[in-house]
Amino acid sequence: MTPQMIIALAITVFMIILIMTDKLPFGAPPLLACLLLVIFGITDIKGAFAGFSNSTIIMLAEFMAIIAALQKTSFITAFKRSMFNIANKGKFKAFLMIILIVMIGCSLFGTGSTAYYVLTIGLLSTLPENKQLPPSKVIMTAGFAANHPLLPFNTALQYGIVIAVLNSAGVLAQVSVVKFAIINLILSLGFLLNCVIQYKFLPDHPIAKATDAAKAQGESVSTLPKWKEQVTYVAFVAAVIGMILQSFIGDAGYAIPGLSVAVILVIGVMDFKEIRDAICAPIILMSAGVIGIADALGSTGLTNLVGSTVAGMLGTNINPFLMILAFCILTSVLATMTGSTIGTVYVFTPLAIATCTSLGLDPTAAACAIVISGWCGHFLPIDGMPAMVMGVGNYKISEFWKFTIPQYFIRLIALTAGSLLMFPM
Repeated sequence: MTPQMIIALAITVFMIILIMTDKLPFGAPPLLACLLLVIFGITDIKGAFAGFSNSTIIMLAEFMAIIAALQKTSFITAFKRSMFNIANKGKFKAFLMIILIVMIGCSLFGTGSTAYYVLTIGLLSTLPENKQLPPSKVIMTAGFAANHPLLPFNTALQYGIVIAVLNSAGVLAQVSVVKFAIINLILSLGFLLNCVIQYKFLPDHPIAKATDAAKAQGESVSTLPKWKEQVTYVAFVAAVIGMILQSFIGDAGYAIPGLSVAVILVIGVMDFKEIRDAICAPIILMSAGVIGIADALGSTGLTNLVGSTVAGMLGTNINPFLMILAFCILTSVLATMTGSTIGTVYVFTPLAIATCTSLGLDPTAAACAIVISGWCGHFLPIDGMPAMVMGVGNYKISEFWKFTIPQYFIRLIALTAGSLLMFPM
């Protein structure tokens, strides 16, 4: 390892320790780490704080403001009432129903949709306190459920990457779309299993300020005129559509939510101070700050070094299940730490394919599992979704890890088993 690699890794570990120990306010550790990267010459000031100009972070901040505006509408009143009614039907049944609803919704948006998890977590954060089903139990589980489609028919991105890496390695495999979807389903069922197992152990604490009426009745009253509510709904829908179409229209897809926020400001649904507070939330600072750390880790060559070293350590005499699981762990961990999911997948999937080929094994299962694993980290609160879950849910790092670490391994085991089941080696 070069001195730069060692320093970048040490700063990253220091940041994680600060997050774990809650020594600094939420969102501050990544900013401190970015400054240290500059001080030690790992990157320049522009690179260290590049996250604040990152298109995904900008979109996330815009959606934070839109969700804040949406909370002033009668839609949220109805949503709270519906969730309150579901909770009153029974603790575990309500818990499971909410998770399933979120997972079905994820089927429409696709795995890893930033717009969907921001929407989901933002809406669920408005739930009133309820002894039957505390919101702190819901945010942790339903937040991550926004990344697990129950009907995984919208997996075009991951499927395309699998085909691309196989073809680039000279493997002309016929990968069934149906079988690939079943692998995603098995992964989602693994996630659901963890939620069921951990239901009784999930934390129970307040997550947001609520009025006495909201606490008692699970509802609030909208004070917006009807026309302002209608415009807010249109702005919200336009923002979601813009994000869905981003892959077709480019950066304009990220700008549309910003224009929606401008409309909300102009018509007076929110004043400038409210919008400023929403887009400068600690979650934004956390998410933007870790991007500079991630870029620094990648630019030092640490990612490639770790990958080639692990591939060499696995050797040629290893059980296929353990080999795929090892690559899935490696890919998901580094994708989380570097913030570059697709880039990490493109680094490690070819290594796994080459290992399988040298062993005379069909690499299709490995390719499918490793590509999907890039979206299966989330045990460290240094990425958009886990950072938002931890921040909105007001969880301590011990509470967060108590759920996310078992979730991490259960999902990867389910993913590896599902891939081998669908594509035997």
